[in-house]
Amino acid sequence: MINITDLKKNYGEIHAVDGISLEIKEGEILGFLGPNGAGKTTTMKILTGFMAPTSGTIDINGLDIIEDSIKIREKIGYLPENNPLYEEMKVYEYLVFIGRVRGMNRDQLVKRLKLMVDTCGLRKVLKQSIGELSKGYRQRVGLAQAMLHNPDILILDEPTSGLDPNQIAEIRELIKTVGASKTVILCSHILQEVQATCDRVVIINDGKIVAQGTPKELTEQTTGGDTMYVKIKGDVDEVLLKVSQLDNVVSINKADKEAEDIRGYKISLLSNKDIREELFKLAIQNNWSILESRKEAVSLEDVFRKLTIKQ
Repeated sequence: MINITDLKKNYGEIHAVDGISLEIKEGEILGFLGPNGAGKTTTMKILTGFMAPTSGTIDINGLDIIEDSIKIREKIGYLPENNPLYEEMKVYEYLVFIGRVRGMNRDQLVKRLKLMVDTCGLRKVLKQSIGELSKGYRQRVGLAQAMLHNPDILILDEPTSGLDPNQIAEIRELIKTVGASKTVILCSHILQEVQATCDRVVIINDGKIVAQGTPKELTEQTTGGDTMYVKIKGDVDEVLLKVSQLDNVVSINKADKEAEDIRGYKISLLSNKDIREELFKLAIQNNWSILESRKEAVSLEDVFRKLTIKQ
């Protein structure tokens, strides 16, 4: 269990992290999102003991991030955004080196090394120099070093940055596999990846938490319910007025325009409400033609943009 309480980090007048409080459950895959400069990486560096906070506390299973820094680092595996590796080393040399730095004895290292090679799919590149590897394999090596000492907590900062779609899918599956037995904190700009991988999402902006919950909860909290798209041939002002008066309609807004009297509309609804039958009856009464109708899926990207875009 990780408890973050009123965490702050200031750089002079700049508040990089501004009073974050958060509880992360054991065994949870948490997505940690925010635009560039929001404070994600700073928070991760504090959590890993790389830098001290200006104020606030982090408690990990009863250990304090300041007083018990070394013990906490033993429990954490970290893959930084830039994935620093010793490119002149061969893959197996590098992993052995990391194991020794971590203080692992020979039996532990041999056992964990074999497991990580299989888990991360590194067997065919073990004897290659890291500098010769593709970006996808370099990320796999980074994941292997982060998990080598069998940490309780795995922190991944942009683990699929710069990868092609096939590599992203491979790393995503690997994170899911690892997440079955560890607490994982995933920082990423790829929102589809977070939506597909994470149990819960936290969004920060300007150093503050602006939303948290499951992807489904966030879309409902932000939009208030469901959204549908409908294309109607009819008087625009009349459509806007009469559709807005239907039960369970929160709002209706103009979307694309095909002709003067043919336009698409976005209709926001209360959660789990269906107005198709009422809309069809309304169209008949007013001599409109419904040319297209579909339910719109609100994505995590829509939520992210609404919460973080500068007004």
